[in-house]
Amino acid sequence: MSQLTLDRPGTDVTPSQPTGLTATVTHAVGLLQRLLDRYSVGFLQVSLGLVFLGFGALKFFPGLSPAEDIAAATIDRLTFGLVGGHTAVLLTAVLETFIGLTLVTGKLVRVGLVVLAGAFVGILSPLVLFTDELFPHGPSLLGQYVLKDIVLVAAALVVAAGALGSRLRSDASSGPDA
Repeated sequence: MSQLTLDRPGTDVTPSQPTGLTATVTHAVGLLQRLLDRYSVGFLQVSLGLVFLGFGALKFFPGLSPAEDIAAATIDRLTFGLVGGHTAVLLTAVLETFIGLTLVTGKLVRVGLVVLAGAFVGILSPLVLFTDELFPHGPSLLGQYVLKDIVLVAAALVVAAGALGSRLRSDASSGPDA
């Protein structure tokens, strides 16, 4: 919180320390900011990894993944029919599991993020390739499943920025409310 002080010649005006509720809120916000600075990107990395690990592992077992058919159709179309069916789903399972393991363990994170960047082409392709099936009269359940991948892209961008050395800024004056 910034304090407004008036500069009057001949007077000593010193801002008083916040007291009561203001001091408590200021302290709580500072504590929350330090916790977020320290843990939020790591938590996001592990969470994203668990999502990929979970959805990837499902694809190893035929019939368990709700995205099995769309994954097979997407890879089939992207490879011009060279890779399709069970092979496409297995390839997707391996890639997603690898990505998940790198993010959860923190080992080979940069390699995992490069694989993830490539995988996002396939992950988001159904939005273009199968628009009519995903959104027949509004978003179908499968359409919503694919659409949520935009959030995964945003999370991956934050994790990638952190892995490449970017840091959260604590400068409140540069935020959207400034």
